[in-house]
Amino acid sequence: MSANQGPTGIAAPLNPRRVAAYFGLVVLGALAGLAGALVQAGWFPGGLVIALLGTAAVFYGGRVATGTAVGVGAPAVGWLVAVMLLTATRPEGDFVFGAGTGSYVFLLGGMVAAVICATVRKVPQPGPDSARPGK
Repeated sequence: MSANQGPTGIAAPLNPRRVAAYFGLVVLGALAGLAGALVQAGWFPGGLVIALLGTAAVFYGGRVATGTAVGVGAPAVGWLVAVMLLTATRPEGDFVFGAGTGSYVFLLGGMVAAVICATVRKVPQPGPDSARPGK
């Protein structure tokens, strides 16, 4: 850690912008879970691919936006809560997820995407003269 750089990740002090960013990522993850639950069954198998790519994009986008693994955890928590609420049956016996292979692939694939995005190496930052190749 250099002298002008403070602690990062969980050790960084909380500020209102960081808390708002993580809260926004939780909401975005919940929306991705809801949209994925509807799309994966509606347009199978293409919808399943779109749902998994969208979920992974939200997780990786949180990683890039915050620069920390916590940026993946926030949307993953929102996604997991939304998906678990959607799998619960209602008193009428209905639920959003259909009983099929696509639903299980979406659930497992979303969890795998979160783990992969959380454990991927830190995003490389371009150097100061990266816009001028050859210099």
